[in-house]
Amino acid sequence: MENIGIWLDKEKAHIVSLKNDSETFNTVVSEIENYRPSGGSGTKSAKWGPQDVVQDSKYLERENHQYKLYFENLVKAIGKTESLALFGPAETAARFKKYLDKKHPLTATKVKTVTKADSMTDNQVKKLVRDYFKT
Repeated sequence: MENIGIWLDKEKAHIVSLKNDSETFNTVVSEIENYRPSGGSGTKSAKWGPQDVVQDSKYLERENHQYKLYFENLVKAIGKTESLALFGPAETAARFKKYLDKKHPLTATKVKTVTKADSMTDNQVKKLVRDYFKT
């Protein structure tokens, strides 16, 4: 029986796989860009500052596409598992669960928990997953 715990945020996911008495640890990097709009007229003499329009929708669409690629990489890394636990400091774990519900419903049924967890070291992530599955 294989149990997988994933601690994930916007930057990376740590995947801990527990099978029988063995434990494996992998990291998947997201490659999601940070949103930093740039623009401006380049003139400091403008009465109300830079007047260029920054298209938020373009950046949000790009971010959504990057999330989709990130989540698909996680689904490939998970493979076939008996049960899955998701942990993370922000909304990324819940977002991944919603993605699974929509695109991979069979895998979504194996999710046992979506729990908020602060940033952790690799060893703390391993311990969190071991404690959750009691091995």
